[in-house]
Amino acid sequence: MHATSTRNLVAAGLGGVAATAVDVGTLVLLVEALHAPIPLASFTAALAGATVGFVANKYVAFADRSAITVRQLASFAFVALATALLMALAMKVVAVKLGVPYVLAKLLCAAAIFVGWTYPAQRKLVFKPAASMAQ
Repeated sequence: MHATSTRNLVAAGLGGVAATAVDVGTLVLLVEALHAPIPLASFTAALAGATVGFVANKYVAFADRSAITVRQLASFAFVALATALLMALAMKVVAVKLGVPYVLAKLLCAAAIFVGWTYPAQRKLVFKPAASMAQ
């Protein structure tokens, strides 16, 4: 792997950790402290985490200094929606079927989905290098 790609992957991973921390923290706060319904809490938490993830990836991991465009937001929304659907499926298997506690299941599933889908999709669809976008 090229050094820049490795740096991007590590930085995106750290951004993903920050986004997941916000997501999980918000989820736990809403469910445990505020007694919000889990679906509403999950949705709200996912939006908070996605916002952190977008900012971390755009400005840190991929060092994208271009203006935010409708195309970029739409691409990010597509990746985030697909990630959420994969997360729901993975959580159904890991937390519900296998009985892993929901916070641990969230962390395990988030790591697997990040490596297998989120990072590659963001690198290719959302935060493309400027040279490849001009082609």
